[in-house]
Amino acid sequence: MPVLPVPPGPPGPPGPLVSAAPSLPSPPTISSAPAPALEIPSAAPSSGETASNRFLAKAALVTIALSIAGALLGLGRDQALAHLFGAGSATDAFLVAWTLPEFAATLLIEDGLAFVLVPAFSMAVARRAQGAVGDPVRALVAATLPRLTLAVTAVAALLIAGAPYLVEALAPGLPDPRLAVDCTRLTATCVFTFGLAGYCSAALRAHRRFVAPAAIYVAYNTGIITAMFVLGGRWGVRSAALGVAVGGALMVVAQAPSLWRQLGRHETVTDGADVAESRPMDLTLVSTVLLFALCRQSQVLIERFLASSLPAGAISHLNYAQKVAQMPMVLSLMLCTVTFPVVAQAMAEGDTERARVRVERDLALVSCTVLLGTAAVIACAPQIIQLLFQRGAFTAQDTAATASVMRVYALGLLGHTLVGALVRSYFSSGRPTWYPLFAMTAGIVATSWIGALAVGTWGVCGIAAANAGGITLSALLLLCGMGPRSVPIRTRRVVAELGKPVRAALVAGAVGALCASRTHSPLVGLVLGGTVVTAVFAVLAWALGVQALAPVLRPLKRRLPHVRFR
Repeated sequence: MPVLPVPPGPPGPPGPLVSAAPSLPSPPTISSAPAPALEIPSAAPSSGETASNRFLAKAALVTIALSIAGALLGLGRDQALAHLFGAGSATDAFLVAWTLPEFAATLLIEDGLAFVLVPAFSMAVARRAQGAVGDPVRALVAATLPRLTLAVTAVAALLIAGAPYLVEALAPGLPDPRLAVDCTRLTATCVFTFGLAGYCSAALRAHRRFVAPAAIYVAYNTGIITAMFVLGGRWGVRSAALGVAVGGALMVVAQAPSLWRQLGRHETVTDGADVAESRPMDLTLVSTVLLFALCRQSQVLIERFLASSLPAGAISHLNYAQKVAQMPMVLSLMLCTVTFPVVAQAMAEGDTERARVRVERDLALVSCTVLLGTAAVIACAPQIIQLLFQRGAFTAQDTAATASVMRVYALGLLGHTLVGALVRSYFSSGRPTWYPLFAMTAGIVATSWIGALAVGTWGVCGIAAANAGGITLSALLLLCGMGPRSVPIRTRRVVAELGKPVRAALVAGAVGALCASRTHSPLVGLVLGGTVVTAVFAVLAWALGVQALAPVLRPLKRRLPHVRFR
């Protein structure tokens, strides 16, 4: 499944990338004493912790607000694509070329490069604050940015030259691949621009600067939408591919000034000594991170490959369904985007307890958020698609097909969210580990087999079911593997806590779907279904004692002392 580009923040190299600073303390020994229950601590936090929590809350709000703006523009982009070009062979050709931006976003902005660079920059920032000789941050930039620029330039050039062969490999069933080849050559430029944008995002997040990285998808989608409306009449769907190239450049422009200011603020202290000598990145770490990200995004290859042999429009229906259904996942993972540098810094300082508490809270909150969204998507799928897309070249038949696929695909949203949240814990210490790649490979194998068996009988819905099954398997394997390989969370308590919102979401989705189907107006159905889903989910989560709601329930508990809150 193509993962909707999301501004993230991930992990990096084991040892310091810049050598001249004192070594950081080793992680403390994990106690074997029984762990306390998974709940929000009742003790009053220290003033430092309160200030940190306030900063994280503000950063999360800003990130979420800008990410919502970018996501809404992403919906506008998909609406414009559907309105101008429908869901036929031309759109299918563009979506084959769209595979490159999807891969590049995962590898260079969201998962791969961020998992390497955020811990590396976090360590460099910490060493700078400790008064290391020279400037570790500038030394890290000098050691990594030129090599990265050269690498992404070479890969982009290779993809442009090999576009015909790439299209043939991705979608051999396309009746006329020439349009897809033209679009692929235009979208291949994103490898260069996304590489630079991802580098800027990782460096800024490590400096606790979240506004510019969160704004990149606003700039990106603005470029695509503008290109489609300005050039769509002359270039057709090729205008969308040109918009990808323009939007990628705007991503870099949106962040470069902020990064330049951060690099220029620190006064280098040499005391007669040379600037810290830099060391190359740990190639094993880079390999594990990039292979994991590549394996995760390869779900897109499987889906496009299987769907290319189905009737025209199948790839488009799958794409529209995924883009809408992924919205709850995108919003829920924004919290992890903000807190990932915090976890990475805690692990670098050896404070595994602080990292564990942060990760457990994040898992509880993102799971609640995505499950509420999943229930709403399943309940109101036809109404959502009709309101968003049914106009112009997008017909009622396209709405029915897309809504059916979206409901099936939504079953895997919890799995996708857990994979996105958990893998940050595996790479937060900056040490290489192959376990995430193993877990993701198992999921990809499951997706391939289920998809091959189901596509002949259930078509695009079979592909969506394979996606949900494969990613859920990967999430379970990652959850079971937490411990020595990553942040040592209390897995059994986390799993038990996850079961509560899952039960609430199942009931809320069923009741919401029943209510939404009672009216012929899509707007009324969406409002009614969404309201019922939210109300039922909130009541059941309250009754089940979901800990993610504890900050909300605490004021109510003080006002209603006789009501029992679990």
